Parts: sequence; C-alpha cells; structure tokens
Amino acid sequence: MLASAVLKYGQSFWLDYMRRNLLTSGQLERLREEGIRGITSNPSIFEKAFSGSSDYDDALGALEAQEDRSALALYETLVVQDIQGAADVLRPVYDESAGADGYVSLEVSPRLAHDTAGTVAEARRLWARLDRPNVMIKVPAADEGMPAIRELLAGGVNVNVTLMFSLDAYRQVADAWL
Repeated sequence: MLASAVLKYGQSFWLDYMRRNLLTSGQLERLREEGIRGITSNPSIFEKAFSGSSDYDDALGALEAQEDRSALALYETLVVQDIQGAADVLRPVYDESAGADGYVSLEVSPRLAHDTAGTVAEARRLWARLDRPNVMIKVPAADEGMPAIRELLAGGVNVNVTLMFSLDAYRQVADAWL
C-alpha cells in the first residue's frame, strides 16, 4: 500500500478537508484504514462544508432551539464537535505512532494573524475546549505569529505552523520549537 511505503520515508498522508459526513458515514474510519494519518482544517474548509451540504442542518436547528447564539458561537460549536469527532477517530493512529501522527488541526481565526496576544489567547481557549491530545492549533508563521508559536509550544499546546514561505520563517519556527 502506498501509505505504508511513504511512512518508510518519514512522510504521511493528511486530508485537507473536513465535513460532518466524514464522521457520520464512517468514511473517516475507512480513510484511516486506507492510510490517512491526519486532517487539517480551516475556516474556508468549514464554510464550504456548511454551505455546500445539508450535513449541519439538524445540528444547527437543535443548537438554535437551545438558546440565542451568535453566528460565530454556532460556527464554533459545530466545528468543535467535528474536530473532536475526527480526533477520536484518529486516536488509534496517534496511539500507535506514539504521537507522531493521528492529529486533527484547527486554525485560529485569520483575523488574528497579526495579533500575537490574540492568537495566544484564542489558541489556548480552543486547545482547552477541544480537550484532545491529538489536536493541533494552526498558527500562521507571520512575524506576530512567531512569539505566539514559542509561547504556545512552551505551554504544551500542539501547534501546526502554517504559511511558512521562506527559509528564514522555517528557521524562526525551528528556533521557537527548540
């Protein structure tokens, strides 16, 4: 199988896609068995999932009936449910790989890309709310993101660094990790 062949080289397949149907249909379990070792997500992926399917209609209706919530609060509740569910499905990969794989990542709000303190606060809040060891919080490698990455890693938050487009950014991220 191709997935096991790439593992020999320290590589793994991650899915850059998330949708509730992956969980409810059992498709994510099948993909895990076929070699998917992680999932990455972001607000754009979820926007497409919400607007391009009826996957969320029942859950959204139930949430709206419970209490008056902002659109952002409804969005986050649905996203947290999906990320937790995906993390639970990938937990065997995480356990089997001793934490090398089996992660699901969720991005901090893109509006915080140039706000170090806001990124740290949002990442910590999401990390606590997700409450899974195999979740990563995506943080951009912008200048303001570097101190956030350092602080989050030092605080035990799993970080998936995004938007790393130069060797200098790579060096800064490696330094933050060290």
